[in-house]
Amino acid sequence: MNPTRFWHSAAALAIFGMFTSAQALTNPPIRVAQGIEYMCGGKSSAEAAFMQTVAPRWAATFEFAVSRGKPGQFPSDVKVVVRDRYSGRLVMETATGSPFMLARLDPGAYEVEATLAGITLQQPLTVFNGLSAKAQFVWPSNVDFAAAMGLPRAEQQASVRTGN
Repeated sequence: MNPTRFWHSAAALAIFGMFTSAQALTNPPIRVAQGIEYMCGGKSSAEAAFMQTVAPRWAATFEFAVSRGKPGQFPSDVKVVVRDRYSGRLVMETATGSPFMLARLDPGAYEVEATLAGITLQQPLTVFNGLSAKAQFVWPSNVDFAAAMGLPRAEQQASVRTGN
């Protein structure tokens, strides 16, 4: 093999490796629940930017937060239930540990329940063909969500002592 060609091939593989590894860091896996594809992410700023970029290509976007939560903290265990608004039929049930969830719901009218630390918020969601629908769930900050926010036990106790 020609040495120049070898180095060009090696450089091309190195560049390709950088792009594929960067994509792997910001591209959460697509999962399936009750036949509905969904993707959860947004834990890092790069992943959050990726989720916001691809959200218009998905039928439904769900955002989860705690009012006046600290930067970088997000609900770590939200149970999501999607039902047909008129029949009550279960469409999708899953859990997410991320601030964003995208789902490929069929066009229709839905009721969405999001439960964090035993507190359930409910919102209607209407998905139109070719348009992306969005629902935001923001839990009040006056409830102790330390365990639901994924804080280690020592941080929970410290936040209680300091009043944060």
